[in-house]
Amino acid sequence: MQKSIFKGIIAYPITPFNQREQIDLPLFKKLIERMILAGVHAIAPLGSTGVMPYLNDEEKEALTEATIQHVAGRVPVLTGVSNLTTERTIYHAKFAEKAGTEAVMILPMSYWKLSDKEIFEHYEAVANAISIPIMAYNNPATGGVDMSPSLLKKLLEIPNVTMIKESSGDLQRMHTLRKELGEALPFFNGSNPLALGAFSAGAIGCSTAASNLIPELNIALYEAIMRNDLRRSQELFYQQLDLLKFLLAKGLPRAVKAGLELLGEAAGELRAPLKPLSTAEIEELKGLLEGCKLVTKSL
Repeated sequence: MQKSIFKGIIAYPITPFNQREQIDLPLFKKLIERMILAGVHAIAPLGSTGVMPYLNDEEKEALTEATIQHVAGRVPVLTGVSNLTTERTIYHAKFAEKAGTEAVMILPMSYWKLSDKEIFEHYEAVANAISIPIMAYNNPATGGVDMSPSLLKKLLEIPNVTMIKESSGDLQRMHTLRKELGEALPFFNGSNPLALGAFSAGAIGCSTAASNLIPELNIALYEAIMRNDLRRSQELFYQQLDLLKFLLAKGLPRAVKAGLELLGEAAGELRAPLKPLSTAEIEELKGLLEGCKLVTKSL
């Protein structure tokens, strides 16, 4: 198993739109720059936070190129290339590789329930078409497919499937993955409220939408864990836990948009059918952010 170039806090930017529901690329770059300056360890466009399934091919290509050009090698880029069909997934994976991304992330997406054999062959076909690493992404809540630890283990037989992102919300699965696959497997937590437990289970990083709002706090948690400072890790985690739960419960794009605006940052518009948070939800989020802001100043 090759050593992963990814670690720590992988930040997933939202995709901002203008009032005509066109992507606002200059604002997208500003949001990326904000996270890079805060010190995140990687940028991952076209994830769930970036509403990847709501975008057409041309928009995905534009975001891929804009990310890689703006990041300019300062941190690694992990590009989401998931699609319902294998043909389109291969297309976007090849485009991302040519554009210069360091790795791609693939979530098996399904209308009809996919068998393990179909999922394996889907990943294998994409892997055969590119030479860069692939992160296998398990998120049954958004993709409609739940990959078992045994299937994820099978996928790692494909040479360039080298990383796993586990977002099922089942902490025991992470312990199972570590037990079955050993210390050599790079796996990442994708369920933010489980961050502390995931690191304890052996995750080498956390893929998070929260870095749009509290990147310094996310990074401080990771650094405390790397120092084996259990007391500080617990303090930092529980200080942001309610916000992490809120983001997940309300939907990442709409919650991040509202949070950025509360922090005084432009966030663009959402693409229909997504709608902004209610007034009551925004007030709740304001209180959560105010608490985190006080914590951040004390670090």
